[in-house]
Amino acid sequence: MQLTASHAVLADHFGPQAGAARRVKQAVLVVLGIALLTIAANIKVPVPGSPVLMNLGTFAVLTIGAAYGARLGLATILGYMIIGALGFDVFQSSTADLNGIEYMMGGTGGYLVGYVMATVLLGALAQRGWDRSMIWMALAMLLGNILLYVPGLLWLGQLYGWDKPILEWGLTPFLLGDAIKLALAALILPAVWKLVGDARR
Repeated sequence: MQLTASHAVLADHFGPQAGAARRVKQAVLVVLGIALLTIAANIKVPVPGSPVLMNLGTFAVLTIGAAYGARLGLATILGYMIIGALGFDVFQSSTADLNGIEYMMGGTGGYLVGYVMATVLLGALAQRGWDRSMIWMALAMLLGNILLYVPGLLWLGQLYGWDKPILEWGLTPFLLGDAIKLALAALILPAVWKLVGDARR
């Protein structure tokens, strides 16, 4: 595994590769990515042994980063944030009454910052080939989750006070679900790469 060389990401292997047609493809991918993020944020799955429902928003964020690469992934996640900031109901627990900037400055604000950072990280690691191996993809997902939680927990601590049970609110209930999502991504992306490779033979 070469960790320093630049590799193509999955999005590079489909559709036009150059010129105006490639720009159109990228714009379509951004729109599809924003739609996927919106849908995933509202999918909640029960996990046996966990007190909270598993949300697929973080799974979508990290896999889009890996599939799109750092630049296109960043454009997609920023587009998602801009639409949310304008008041559209695209976030996990936003409502008609709590949305836009007001929602983004609430308890989830730090996690939204983490979304952006983790998307870029996963894209950068995918461009180094980490998404082509189950082990490296699992490590990339682990690092991405850490990058999600650090600003999220720091934000909660600053917002509500460090005397509050911050880890119980913003970390421990989600660890089991995150482990499942990590395993899924570690299986799915390398498998897609294998399919791409087999299709080109």
